[in-house]
Amino acid sequence: QVQLVESGGGLVQAGGSLRLSCAASGRTFFVAVGWFRQAPGKEREFVATITWSGGSTSYADSVKGRFTISRDNAKNTVYLQMNSLKPEDTAVYYCAAGPITTAQTRFYQHWGQGTQVTVSS
Repeated sequence: QVQLVESGGGLVQAGGSLRLSCAASGRTFFVAVGWFRQAPGKEREFVATITWSGGSTSYADSVKGRFTISRDNAKNTVYLQMNSLKPEDTAVYYCAAGPITTAQTRFYQHWGQGTQVTVSS
């Protein structure tokens, strides 16, 4: 069993920054951790992913150059540093863990409860 707990969401003005954390516990034998987001009335979409062991990363085009995903294996935690935030980044952000590095939600077996990010204009 894997437990994922997100934190760090909040309200920020456009152009500001936030850092989200995803703390993992339990059987942390997964290969990849991804960040996804879901805005009201929209489908959940890929944001970024990182391999747990090697740190290889991948980003959605919409966040490239603004967001950075990283991990601290000693703390079993994955971070999402979000800079130059825009109102369209407003969503509930979820972290997820799975056996492969992919942008597709269906391959991620374990999900956190989500954390709200609101960017005001």
